[in-house]
Amino acid sequence: MRNRITSLDVIRELMPLTRREEEGIKRATGRLAMAITPYFFSLIDRQDPKCPIRKQAIPRLEEFSVASCEMVDPCGEDSHSPVPGLVHRYPDRALLIVTDSCAMYCRYCTRKRMVGEEHPPMPVDRLDDALKYIRSKKSIRDVLISGGDPLMMKSEVLENYIAKLRAIPHIDIIRIGTRVPVTLPMRVNEELVSMLRKYHPLYISIHFSHPREITPEVAKACTLLADAGIPLGSQTVLLKGVNDRTATMKRLMHELLKIRVRPYYLYQCDMAMGTGHFRTPVTVGMNIIEELRGHTTGYAVPTFVVDAPGGGGKIPVAPNYLLSQAKGKVVLRNYENKIFTYTEPE
Repeated sequence: MRNRITSLDVIRELMPLTRREEEGIKRATGRLAMAITPYFFSLIDRQDPKCPIRKQAIPRLEEFSVASCEMVDPCGEDSHSPVPGLVHRYPDRALLIVTDSCAMYCRYCTRKRMVGEEHPPMPVDRLDDALKYIRSKKSIRDVLISGGDPLMMKSEVLENYIAKLRAIPHIDIIRIGTRVPVTLPMRVNEELVSMLRKYHPLYISIHFSHPREITPEVAKACTLLADAGIPLGSQTVLLKGVNDRTATMKRLMHELLKIRVRPYYLYQCDMAMGTGHFRTPVTVGMNIIEELRGHTTGYAVPTFVVDAPGGGGKIPVAPNYLLSQAKGKVVLRNYENKIFTYTEPE
């Protein structure tokens, strides 16, 4: 982490920058300042400003053009936070935000209002308040530990959080959301995995964006986790100029399955401030799903969702395969646009 690329002077020595990149780096200070691990930087095509890895990591001037529709808190997390560090939007699950630090700061981050200041992990008193709330809500059976990136914390600190959650009788499932296996895969080692495997059922959602991210190092990290019995799922944000072509998305999903990561969600890019240059029309995501469904294995087709602006939660958006419905029958179309009638029981 001490070797992360964080300054304009350092990155200038490593690669030529465009004027928009230079200006973006100058302006990106404080929260969500530039921070790129040497490993992830090694994936960048230094001669191509359109490189999909480069676009995710290096600030650009476009980040500072804020549209009127963009929001500080696009998912309405703060309005669903009963105690600091905890979000309770859905009936049976909660989100525990334990850190504001990441190995690398993605330029389209939906939590840019809080991520990047690199404070210490959630203090004990705040954790106690969150745990007290979770204990009081017997309906909560599933807790997602997120941030920032929980795998950036020391293993013993993370274990303290996991162990306390596992001790709550009505918590069935613990999940961790992370991008560390992609941006700092060497962090996933035997010591970390030995700790995590003690707390099954534990699931990990990993943020992937492009097939170039799936390297031998990333495959090794995912193999360690999968061999420990930890189910792995992917979460991918649809990004203009990064992964908004069906061929790119299909290759990503196929490569994920090869390293035992199940494609889970494809997210429409949230309306976070300064992300307009990353956002596509919703129809782009729908068309990608249309061109995956039936044309490849169902395991490789994620659920496309829009996280409703302001806190409405995830809304699945899919092509319409149900053409009409009447008493006793439904009319459907398949992936080849052939029409079929299904007769329903009386």
